[in-house]
Amino acid sequence: MQVFITGGTGFIGSAIIRDLVAAGHAVTGLARTSESAAKLTAAGAKARRGELTDPVGLQAAVADADAVIHCAFIHDFANFADSVRTDLHAIEAMLDALAAAGGAKIFVSTSGTAVLAGEQGGSESDAGNAEGPTGHRVPAERATLAAANRGVRSAVLRLPPSVHGPGDHGFVPILVDLARKTGVSAYIGSGDNRWPAVHRDDAASLYRLAVQGLADGSVPAGSVLHGVADTAVPFRDIAGVIAERLGLGPAESRGADHFDWFAMFAGVDNPVSAITTEQQTGWQPTRPGLLSDLRGPSYDDVFGGSQP
Repeated sequence: MQVFITGGTGFIGSAIIRDLVAAGHAVTGLARTSESAAKLTAAGAKARRGELTDPVGLQAAVADADAVIHCAFIHDFANFADSVRTDLHAIEAMLDALAAAGGAKIFVSTSGTAVLAGEQGGSESDAGNAEGPTGHRVPAERATLAAANRGVRSAVLRLPPSVHGPGDHGFVPILVDLARKTGVSAYIGSGDNRWPAVHRDDAASLYRLAVQGLADGSVPAGSVLHGVADTAVPFRDIAGVIAERLGLGPAESRGADHFDWFAMFAGVDNPVSAITTEQQTGWQPTRPGLLSDLRGPSYDDVFGGSQP
């Protein structure tokens, strides 16, 4: 298939391209800069210059694609509302183009399992909570799923708070930096709140399986998929491994103010299921789990030079 991807040079997107190319798909990635274009080309993909802020350009970019994977998001926390609007407008523009083209085009957008924060064992069938930590993703989820009624084979793929592996620059490095600066690896309250997690290579394979499943009908249009291997890792255990690797004392309970803006994520309880996802796609994660990965060489660069 001809697959167009946004965010193809990112931590997750680059793994998706590697997986798609290995499976024989032809991939084109959106490139904002010449540097990004060079990275895409080196990965075996074609590069198309453009930006998320250009809906008309995005519509032209997806015109020849059989499938679109949307991973990009502008992480400008100083202008976060603008970033959310840009994301939604980009999704709507691409979906409009795919619906107008006909032929049951495929679209997979990215969301987060934290839209189900507070659910006990949240499943793919549970609707996102617009008031949750990642509630800004909910309108984009709704737009993606509604496109199934316009002939687009659409699906939402929710990723967990930790997508881990070599090169991780997400939430775990934030926690490591905080522990290094404060001298304590902390959790909120009892630390029993749970994070789901997935290795980025396992996540990448799920995006490919989602596209292929939407193409052959094994994944129904309008589906939600959960890219989750570890379904419920106690946050206290994550803090404990960070403490071990930094050579600190045992992880300790701290108030939410210890985490500043990150408190809403550090305290989120987000156990989820991926049973339906595995049944529909045949996905079977094979990479190390979060705690094992944190203890291994994948995170030597993150913890480097910090062992006592």
